Amino acid sequence: MSRPHYPSTQATRFLREQAISFTPYLYRYHSGGATALAAAEALDVDALRVAKTLVFESESRDPLVVIMNGRYQTSVKALARELAKKSIAPCSASRAESLTGYRVGGISPFGQRTAMPVYMQIDLFEFETIWVNGGQRGFMIEVAPGAIEQALAARLVDVAIGPPA
Repeated sequence: MSRPHYPSTQATRFLREQAISFTPYLYRYHSGGATALAAAEALDVDALRVAKTLVFESESRDPLVVIMNGRYQTSVKALARELAKKSIAPCSASRAESLTGYRVGGISPFGQRTAMPVYMQIDLFEFETIWVNGGQRGFMIEVAPGAIEQALAARLVDVAIGPPA
């Protein structure tokens, strides 16, 4: 039996250049909301261990990335307070794609086109490894949250609300 072919993405190239250990996984992607939860189900992984990569912007349009547990939403009010900003809002899909170089549904925190500050939900550190997008729809990578924090100089935050209904 042949081994599955995993895509080479900007994210996987970044991880290899940084000598960060990861395990790739493919799954059948279905468009629509709750892609982190769909990935967890498709991969038969605890949904608490699957993270989504979200792109936001401040009132002055300064972009930032939040890596959030897939079962939760991001409190933009708490995030704005944490960052001493007047407001934070999600970027449009087209702006997120332009900033990251990835398509929505396939945005990885690694190897993004634009350098942006990265914030990680602290709950993700309850696990030895978590799953994040590998830079393509239907492609996840398993990696240690500490490796993400270190590689991206991520700041830990507690801005989760939910779980979603």
